[in-house]
Amino acid sequence: MRFLIDNNLSPAVAAGLRAQGHDAEHLRDYGLAAAPDEIVLDRARQEQRVLISADTDFGTLLASSGASEPSVLLVRRISGRRAAQIVAILVANLAAVADDLSSGAIVVVGRGLAAGPALAHPARQVTPRAPAPAAVRQSRSTGRSRRLRPRTPPGHI
Repeated sequence: MRFLIDNNLSPAVAAGLRAQGHDAEHLRDYGLAAAPDEIVLDRARQEQRVLISADTDFGTLLASSGASEPSVLLVRRISGRRAAQIVAILVANLAAVADDLSSGAIVVVGRGLAAGPALAHPARQVTPRAPAPAAVRQSRSTGRSRRLRPRTPPGHI
């Protein structure tokens, strides 16, 4: 997959995704570290890349514009996690969301993450406790809702 990593994530995330065989670029690679969100979305759209960010504003911008691309992979609850852990979370969840990302979606990963070995386990679909804004939890092309988090193996917290 082709990714554009937002400035709120480390350039090491892009390097880690490249090491996993993905085409990943960081905004700093383009000299766009301080670029407004609209410019970031345009760059991802022009290069047909999935934008990976921790910034929830991208969902609002896409919903208000009615655009169906680029797809956004929103990473939540990552404070204190190293780039390698974030890459592990992303890679573990990509297979479950690849079709949605290919067809235009905003996908959230990272909610309720467990520590340790659970980071490498695949994602599963869960029902959110409180409804999220439609732009955040629904595929723009299919209308399917999806909220993901890695599985926690028995005996792990």
